[in-house]
Amino acid sequence: MAIIRSFKEIPDNFKKFEPEVTVKSPGRINLIGEHTDYNEGFVLPTAIDKKIHFQFRKNDTENFCRIYSETFSTGFEFQLDKELSHGKGWENYILGVVNEIKKAGKKMEGFDCILRSELPVGAGISSSAALECGFASGLDQLFNLGFSDLDIVRLSQRAENNFVGSNCGIMDQYASVMSKKGNLILLDCRSLESEFIPADFKTCKLVLLNTNVSHNLADSEYNTRREECEEAIRIIQQTRPEIKSPRDLTFVLLEEFKNKINSKLFKRLDYVLHENKRVLDAANVLQKGNLKEFGKLMYGSHEGLQNNYEVSCPELDFLVDYSRKKDFIYGSRMMGGGFGGCTINLIEEDKIPDYIREVSKAYFEEFKIEIDAITVLPDEGTQISKTIEL
Repeated sequence: MAIIRSFKEIPDNFKKFEPEVTVKSPGRINLIGEHTDYNEGFVLPTAIDKKIHFQFRKNDTENFCRIYSETFSTGFEFQLDKELSHGKGWENYILGVVNEIKKAGKKMEGFDCILRSELPVGAGISSSAALECGFASGLDQLFNLGFSDLDIVRLSQRAENNFVGSNCGIMDQYASVMSKKGNLILLDCRSLESEFIPADFKTCKLVLLNTNVSHNLADSEYNTRREECEEAIRIIQQTRPEIKSPRDLTFVLLEEFKNKINSKLFKRLDYVLHENKRVLDAANVLQKGNLKEFGKLMYGSHEGLQNNYEVSCPELDFLVDYSRKKDFIYGSRMMGGGFGGCTINLIEEDKIPDYIREVSKAYFEEFKIEIDAITVLPDEGTQISKTIEL
């Protein structure tokens, strides 16, 4: 296996880095539709105006590659002609992309890359997908690999599934690449058919409140929830083989199996069915400009995640419950895999500064943890430019 050499100091020849390709790869938010993507359901995400910035150049070697993160003040190097061994943390998302490109039979040469991130890690805004998709897009342009946008999406998802070991669905990568400024994406994760929904929040803005906690359960329980849904479907298939995923179920059909699967598995599927309905209802009410109804659906989503899917935590529940007291907050819910990260809140813009101060104080009094607030705007997907003609 290739030995990955890590280093702390930026290499001397990186200090006057002239990139051939630059990439801006956004994080994403998901307005509603959590844990439905890997169940072939519906989601309502968009890219945001916070990004990872990449610079790429060829380095006139056959196989030597060097990556440096200005954000973490660390880097690593590897060789393309060797089997890739696992690195630490963020390195694996990079290596996973390289591994999938190699498996696709595409030819690359040695390259250098500098990256800088505006995305907080563990906040539930998919810094991992932004890292994968931005890196894959940059290499595609640098070496003219011929990938389509959808190829980039699928390759990046495979990198996370196969190399990193997180059995994620396709939503994060799709939103990071495919989003359109000022819009949300109503995405069918089974067919990958999508529709842009104008993100008209009138006098409101979206604010993320980062709990700044990431409980140890986050990674393992994400995969566990997927396995639980798959187990429930296998039981149902014993008498209804045509049911391939929760997407094929109806509420009536699920009720028939209430006594044939255990209560935990029933709750998981019941959540998925209700969440799919909430997503479709949310797209409908947003198109009509009904923010109050949309907010009710956000709260309903959180209650389902808290009680039926059981992926929330006290810190997230505290922030959502606190928001319910405020008539200028239309809706709030946890966002992301769960057990930490952010809540997403739809708040009247002129109330945001005072509310952040108030809720930050209350949160600190409860948990002795500082909260971070991030105002986000729906933005464009991956943006690529060639700074030197290749």
